Amino acid sequence: MERTERAIATVVGSAVGDALGAPFEFGPEGAFSARFPEPGCGGEMCGGGGWEPGEATDDTQMAVLVAESLLQRGGLDAPDIFARFQRWAAASPKDIGLQTEDVLTNGMPWDLAAAAHFRINLRAAGNGSLMRASTSAVYFARAGQAVTMDAARRIAALTHGDRAAWEGTALFHELVRLTLAGADPLCALPGALDLVHPDHRQRYATVLAADWHPDQATEFNGAVWPCLGTAVWALRSTTGFEDALRAAIDVGGDTDTVAAVTGALAGAYHGLDAIPARWTTPLHVPLPGFDGRVLRLADLTDLAHRLGAAEPD
Repeated sequence: MERTERAIATVVGSAVGDALGAPFEFGPEGAFSARFPEPGCGGEMCGGGGWEPGEATDDTQMAVLVAESLLQRGGLDAPDIFARFQRWAAASPKDIGLQTEDVLTNGMPWDLAAAAHFRINLRAAGNGSLMRASTSAVYFARAGQAVTMDAARRIAALTHGDRAAWEGTALFHELVRLTLAGADPLCALPGALDLVHPDHRQRYATVLAADWHPDQATEFNGAVWPCLGTAVWALRSTTGFEDALRAAIDVGGDTDTVAAVTGALAGAYHGLDAIPARWTTPLHVPLPGFDGRVLRLADLTDLAHRLGAAEPD
């Protein structure tokens, strides 16, 4: 499988997972399979809960903003990404995480806002930096291990002051990098874990262990480590893209983000042809605050192609 195909499948797969999981957010375990018991029968991009069929949420919207900043600025320009986030947040998107909203609207500058939030609230390990990382993971993959993990931490830190969020996003970047290069991300996990900050290594080692199951999670999967752990479990416990997404959404909880992370990993691993056309056809990504733009499959494919071809410093 060509690297370009894997790169496109990472971005498209994440967006598909986001839109597929959104109507089931905060619903009960097994809700997706209860509604669609037979895989492959269609209708799964059903919409609901305020979402149109195939409509991507804040997860993909923010991922697109990151992507366009990286491409237009020719690299990581943290103030520019933060400004785009602020413009988007000011346009009243349908969904925005409480923590992210506070950081983007608290009036603090880009390099202080997240830290100020963390100092006051002492909680900032949500999965909001992980959910938007598919595009940056593809962009920085060619630059190597150190660069991609550093970039992940820096982008995560724009909205999340807790290092746990930085480390989870860095791990995700590294897993995508390895998968795009043709490696098996599950076999590469031990080496990737060695790169996690020692203060957070054990919590990630726990949820990424081969025998871990989401039922063992001690925190809601809106937190970054059980979110990543559930995505890796879904990839490990299934044999195809569609089954991985079904498994991820059936866990319940923060289904759009868990499925977005799963979709990125499963897309990179299984490839573009594994993503059902019935899921990509209705896919669309509104961008509040950006002149009514709505990205569709062709736009996401082009975006991913350019991200994958980039040669970041």
